[in-house]
Amino acid sequence: MRIPVLCLLPFAAVLAQVPYERILNARSEPHNWLTYSGTYDGQRYSALSQINSGNVGNLRVQWVQQSGHSESTQTSPIIVDGVMYITEPPNVVKALDARSGTVIWSYRKTIPDDLRLCCGRVNRGVAVLNDLVYYGSIDAHLIALDAKTGRLRWDTTIDDYKLGYSSSGAPLAIKDKIVTGIGGGEYGIRGFLDAYDAKTGKRVWRTHTIPGKGEPGNETWEGDSWKIGAAPTWVTGSYDPENNLVIWGTGNPGPDWNGDYRKGDNLYSDSFIALDADTGKLKWYFQFTPHDVHDWDATQVPVLIDGTFRGQPKKMVATANRNAFYYVLDRPTGKFLHARAYAKQTWATGHDDNGRPLVIAGTTPTIDGNLVYPSLAGGTNWFSPSWSPKHNLFYVPVREEGAYYFKGTAEFKPGTLFVGGGQRANPAEEPFGAIRALETDSGSMRWEFPLKTQASAGILSTAGDLVFSGTGQGDVFALHAATGKLLWRFKGGGGVIAAPVTYMLDGKQFVALAVGRALFVFGL
Repeated sequence: MRIPVLCLLPFAAVLAQVPYERILNARSEPHNWLTYSGTYDGQRYSALSQINSGNVGNLRVQWVQQSGHSESTQTSPIIVDGVMYITEPPNVVKALDARSGTVIWSYRKTIPDDLRLCCGRVNRGVAVLNDLVYYGSIDAHLIALDAKTGRLRWDTTIDDYKLGYSSSGAPLAIKDKIVTGIGGGEYGIRGFLDAYDAKTGKRVWRTHTIPGKGEPGNETWEGDSWKIGAAPTWVTGSYDPENNLVIWGTGNPGPDWNGDYRKGDNLYSDSFIALDADTGKLKWYFQFTPHDVHDWDATQVPVLIDGTFRGQPKKMVATANRNAFYYVLDRPTGKFLHARAYAKQTWATGHDDNGRPLVIAGTTPTIDGNLVYPSLAGGTNWFSPSWSPKHNLFYVPVREEGAYYFKGTAEFKPGTLFVGGGQRANPAEEPFGAIRALETDSGSMRWEFPLKTQASAGILSTAGDLVFSGTGQGDVFALHAATGKLLWRFKGGGGVIAAPVTYMLDGKQFVALAVGRALFVFGL
């Protein structure tokens, strides 16, 4: 059952088509925000500079859109020629007038009462392509809506929510396909990444993140553990058009904290996988944490950079991983180039020449609990980083905390939690966070902005020498991109668990960010 579309404004002749070519060249129209990270490369950087380090102190709220729901709003808005598309929990999509926040249309999908979820009824955004808006509903459906009216065009079941499958990440529109991942890593699912025909909703390819019998990598799962080994793909990835590669992060193996049930490296969990965008064929992978027993997903957004590495031109993938190490990889091949800790960690002494971590003995979970850094929330989590080509800096939201990891039994039953242990906080410390600016090739910290609480929000950097983010206490702030100096702060009244975007309309630049259960839009 779908609740009828609500149309409040005339919309004729407002919507411009968004063909693939526009998204491919999104850098040329910074007044819009056409895909989850702004551009396919995952940099979350804008060339807009009307709001800059000299005037950002004059930012004021322009309008606010309240969601009216109890869950936190985690959407990353899409803006197309004056129209903003957002999601609200648990399963609402809205088109707004980006000038005023007035609702143009709203769509709500009725969802089951018996969902299997680890982490709340949330949604992180939509994709647009041609005249359609796409989103993954939390009961594991991919849905296409008419961008002009909000009417349902098609609804495809990705997988069975009763087995623990769910969808909360924003899809990625590439060519004539919609690529989307899947959640459910705590329920013994077998992860995958899918591509669907954008016009019909028919599945074009599916690539499992755990290889089946007879496939390379299956030997890294003991026995039949590969069938229920998790490795979900629940955050939006990136796209390299030059090499036609979809680059996506994968989550933890399952059960989370007891590796006895799945001996081996557990490919391709906790990895970046690079797939041919047309066929889904695996081109390369890099595993950050083999045989993970700490729930350190590698689902962070891959950041694609054309720059220099040790003085030589290099096409790179950079990421600050949940395991507290910053990595640089060769983009065409996935070859390991460099790693360096960016947050406190006590589980590895470094990496070998191939990027395999040198694990410290005695750091696995135990029956009584074993203190290890970072906590399961990681040195960072799924929150979007940003990279500035102007300053050649990688900005990451950091979490500083250790945890006692416990090992427990795990009995697999379809549709029930399958975790094999847990963690508890270290009572002897007070967790904190920071925004840190890392040098691209080395990972050395250039500056940091301390936070009283662990970082929980994504980052936006701009040509105006600004870095925007927020805190779990409800602060929204802007820092100088070169120095980290605080330039502006706003009390939003609700925790920020989303990433900022920016756009321009009628010659005026705006910054939009979900705060608590509302979307705030700021302007000069």
